Amino acid sequence: MKTLTVGSLPLIAVATARPPRAFLKTERKTHSMPPEKVEVFTAMESWVSQRILPLRKPVEQSWQPQTFLPDSSLTVDEFNDQVRELRDRAAELPDEYFVVLVGDMLSEDALPAYQSFINTFDGVRDETGCSPTPWAQWTRSWTAEENRHGDLLKTYLYLSGRVDMRMVEKTLQYLIGAGVDVQTENNPYLGFVYTSFQERAAFISHGNTARLAKESGDLVLARICGSIAADEKRHENAYTRIIEKLLEVDPSETMLAIADMMHKNITLPAHLMYDGCDPKLFTHFSMAASKLGVYTANDYADILEFLVGRWRLEKLEGLNSEARRAQDFVCGLAPRIRRLQEIADERAKKMKKSRGVKFSWIFNKELVL
Repeated sequence: MKTLTVGSLPLIAVATARPPRAFLKTERKTHSMPPEKVEVFTAMESWVSQRILPLRKPVEQSWQPQTFLPDSSLTVDEFNDQVRELRDRAAELPDEYFVVLVGDMLSEDALPAYQSFINTFDGVRDETGCSPTPWAQWTRSWTAEENRHGDLLKTYLYLSGRVDMRMVEKTLQYLIGAGVDVQTENNPYLGFVYTSFQERAAFISHGNTARLAKESGDLVLARICGSIAADEKRHENAYTRIIEKLLEVDPSETMLAIADMMHKNITLPAHLMYDGCDPKLFTHFSMAASKLGVYTANDYADILEFLVGRWRLEKLEGLNSEARRAQDFVCGLAPRIRRLQEIADERAKKMKKSRGVKFSWIFNKELVL
């Protein structure tokens, strides 16, 4: 049986194992943007300077991982007391939460692959590694801000004692080595649609882990996840502004790009995760996240509805005939996704009962999914 998915979330569990996609050879379309469209992004550079670069947060005003972690400059006893307090709080959280937090951390800490991914976009890449163009400045600043997220979460997980850090780090090495495969074709129209969606998904996911931590009484972890969520929200604002501008200057091409990415489904950037043990690790992680209420198929539909409203797609005018068909498809997609979810839920009730899945990240403990 083939897996039915909405975005990265499995709606119907597969019964047969298959090798992780990282090891499958697939053909991918590349450089799909017509060369003349590069001029669109060149012409936007002044706008990027005025409307996107101000969304960067100055380093001196930014939180750093040490803001939330035990202070290593203290005496050994004082430092150990802070670690002990962190572990006492962490002990109140269920294993399911740590599986999801590890998955979120991996999604953040695979950052080298994401900067490389953005630098594949024709017309906006950082050509030299220190290019002064506004597009390149934004990418480097975005990367620098995102870098703190994985550092903070990984250090917290290490100190918590709740996860097998060797297996977590193996998964991270596999993931960075696998790269990013989200079918954006070196095309910034597609790429910025993807990042708009993905940053909102990250905002929702981290916001929900913050809420769950607060409910468990771990207010420090709630601040950690909430601070990361706030960064993701600001980054979401940047990328959705870019698409808003593209819809203004090149509405048909942008509308087609939105529809293209929705046809493909938006997959989370860490969907190639593998720990050397479980070939369906990402599916199992997604199921845990959905069960815990951190990220669900309904969230996927909510994000799509939010973006349709943010970009005013239903009222968009000046489109060619192909783009109008794309508009109809995108604007009607969220209700279809919700119906798919309802069908999947009904099928799940008729299938076998929940089964146990072992996660190497939590010392091979079994979770019922």
